[in-house]
Amino acid sequence: MTLHQAYCGSLVADALAMPGHWYYDRPALRRDYGVLDGYKAPRNPHPGSILWRSEYEALNERGDILREQAVFWGQRDIHYHQFLEAGENTVNFRLGRELHDQIVENGNYDPERWARHYVECMLTPGWHRDTYLEEYHRGFFTRYAQGKDVTKCGVSDEHIGGLAQIPALLAALPEGADSRNTVREHLALTHRHSNVRRAADCFGRLLGSINSGTSIREAIAHDAGDWFSSRKAERWASRPDEEIIGNVFSPACYIDHAFPAALYLSWKYHDNFDAGIIANAMVGGDNCHRGAVVGALLGAANGVGETWLNGLNTRIATPAFR
Repeated sequence: MTLHQAYCGSLVADALAMPGHWYYDRPALRRDYGVLDGYKAPRNPHPGSILWRSEYEALNERGDILREQAVFWGQRDIHYHQFLEAGENTVNFRLGRELHDQIVENGNYDPERWARHYVECMLTPGWHRDTYLEEYHRGFFTRYAQGKDVTKCGVSDEHIGGLAQIPALLAALPEGADSRNTVREHLALTHRHSNVRRAADCFGRLLGSINSGTSIREAIAHDAGDWFSSRKAERWASRPDEEIIGNVFSPACYIDHAFPAALYLSWKYHDNFDAGIIANAMVGGDNCHRGAVVGALLGAANGVGETWLNGLNTRIATPAFR
């Protein structure tokens, strides 16, 4: 159940953070949503949105993953998830749900089978309702539209969004599966950046250690030494989270800062799932994708409350709730 709780925790952390996703102005986040301590719907205007600086045009129908959402690119103040409801997951975590269910249904992970289902989901009108899709999706489908093999469309993307599906993957794998190799295999379908690969491997080892009974702080000290210093964290812990995720680590999406930022929040709130995911939401930036790490590690160690699960827009089937 520990890995399933990690999976649940990642979904909860994403849905909680979603209305405040990519807010870098913390006072604006608090003005617009107060404290994100429960699920809330996003709304326009999003004062920090950069969609006005962007445009989207698919190469052809095989690559058109935004369709009716593309008209919002180039407009000001558009929330990246403007059509989602309170408690709903963003697209990377919706994909995580699909991945989890596919593995459970078939009893194993197959990269080509998953890649084809990924394509099917993203090209189905209305399957996702996100206005913004990360660079890796756009890069993948540009290559797919060019006729490349579905297993060869991954790009060198260095963002923490690459870790979003790891908890779902590990929770669904059958006992005895080579999880470490499977994580590498899965990641290579979309993310071919060495630092994302290193972070995903570290993340998987951390979840494995916690699943075996190791505490979060012990696991981080043992498995994440090249990403994070527990000794420094001891000095930082008395300072506001906005100072650490802001001055020490960037709140942005790049893996070299986003992953250690997520580890810090997991280390600091090691024994309190609720406080950790709320803190992650409130420091803004790429809080949804950091939530994959924070929610999973804290969920694995502490469990996820029924209230959080019941509030998710699509309920998760767990042995306790069937």
